[in-house]
Amino acid sequence: MPLYMDVHHLDGPVTMDDVAKAHAADLEVQGDHDVTYLRYWVDEAQGKIWCLVEAPDPDAANTVHRLAHGLVADEVHPVQEGS
Repeated sequence: MPLYMDVHHLDGPVTMDDVAKAHAADLEVQGDHDVTYLRYWVDEAQGKIWCLVEAPDPDAANTVHRLAHGLVADEVHPVQEGS
């Protein structure tokens, strides 16, 4: 399954708690779309969020975000994991 890193650029600060809630919503929806959200990182002060996701394509990943909480990614990059 392809691996992607998506990036969200919010207009203001964001809290870890809010992102944790959005991630939990993603987990509830993802199974219907052959998507697996794996991890996320947050820069609270800058309002930036990065999500690591396995998905058939970027559209499937963004569909899960849209259905779960409405916050689709501004960028989606194919990535490979290294050690």
